Amino acid sequence: MKRIHLLAIGGATLHNMAISLKNDGFVVSGSDDEIHDPSYTDLQNNGLLPQTIGWNADNITSDIDVVIAGGKIQSDNPELCRARELNIPIYSYSEFIYELSKDKQRVVIAGSYGKNMIASIVMHVLSYYEYNYDYFLCSAVNDQESTIRLSKDSKLLIVEGDEHISSPIDDRSKFEHYKPCIALLSGIAWEDVQAFPTFEAYIEQFKRYVGSINENGRLIYCEEDENVCDVISQTGANVKLIPYKTHPYELFNNHTFLKISGGRLPVYIFGEHNMKNIAAALKVCQMLKISEEKFYQALKFYKGPMRQLQLLGKNSSVNVYRDYVYSPLKMNATIKAIRELYPERELVVCLEVGTDGEIPENFWEQYDNSMRLADEKFVFFSGEGDTQKRKSDESMLKTILGTSKIRVFNTIEDVKSELYSITWQQKNLLLLRTEGKSTMDFDDISRRIIDLNI
Repeated sequence: MKRIHLLAIGGATLHNMAISLKNDGFVVSGSDDEIHDPSYTDLQNNGLLPQTIGWNADNITSDIDVVIAGGKIQSDNPELCRARELNIPIYSYSEFIYELSKDKQRVVIAGSYGKNMIASIVMHVLSYYEYNYDYFLCSAVNDQESTIRLSKDSKLLIVEGDEHISSPIDDRSKFEHYKPCIALLSGIAWEDVQAFPTFEAYIEQFKRYVGSINENGRLIYCEEDENVCDVISQTGANVKLIPYKTHPYELFNNHTFLKISGGRLPVYIFGEHNMKNIAAALKVCQMLKISEEKFYQALKFYKGPMRQLQLLGKNSSVNVYRDYVYSPLKMNATIKAIRELYPERELVVCLEVGTDGEIPENFWEQYDNSMRLADEKFVFFSGEGDTQKRKSDESMLKTILGTSKIRVFNTIEDVKSELYSITWQQKNLLLLRTEGKSTMDFDDISRRIIDLNI
């Protein structure tokens, strides 16, 4: 296998894959009907930008060894049809990663939540001890510039397993393809009602994931998650089961310490959900022959992945945090973590909802009770949208959240004006963002608030 052609090379995943494959010596080409930055510039800088934008069956020639089809490729795509005519093997990118890693030890970290953080901790520890490993992630972590590294010399692959469908031409979940040697299942919470209309349909994906583990493989799982335990009991997989639960910890002077043999260990990340993630990462590292002692030594220097809960700035009277929230469960865990660390301070939560279209009717229903621990609650709708519809959403929000103490903003100027007018004495601010286009500069807002309250 020498020449590889990628359909939808402009995608966030495939453009990174194209660059990694080229760096590893493959001859790489690709096509797409639209390519935007950062993909456009990255491909251009690596000599991989298609000469023309659009699909053309003539791009597919008999000297191509493999075609990789991205998630948006439809069955009638002209380049896909030509590849079939020429009997060229066609893979989704998940299938292709397995093909490249058949001889590697494959560690797949899956679950509705926590998987990016767990993968980030594991990769931090491996890098601390200079392990040679490949990886494939849904979003970048630590100091890695890319979401993917595929090489011929590494014998270890770390994968962040995604339960969503591979592509319109492959209805299997992405994590079904990897056939892990070591699998992890952090938790199961049905929240993506758009992709999985019923709880049963969602659960089925994880049953298939457990069933895909290599014979005599190992499954690390959260024994505190009822849905995870139910899935495992129903699959009857022939694997070694390794349970974990929340790592013991304590809080002192607004800092988090792990309870470990011989004392306590200060850590940068905090919150009960992250103590679960630490326990999960420890089990993975132990399976990779890294001792508890070595794990904790590396963990002392771990500060968390880029898209997770981070402290942006602080002074004696206010801390400003940010986080990316992809679900109500994640938002609730983040709010709980800050409230737990600073029980004596008021907490203001500002949620930016990025949307250029109409918000689905069941969107806000999922957020029932998820802001209950916040003292003040702001929601900012960014992007284009129907102002009248947003007024309806505001009324619905107050009903669902069970409080009138929530304010809705439709312009960046209004929400910033409100934030800057607050006297931030013994208060914390949590800036949250959902998926979608963003207009709020969290770093700039944090600096302004810190400067105003020195």
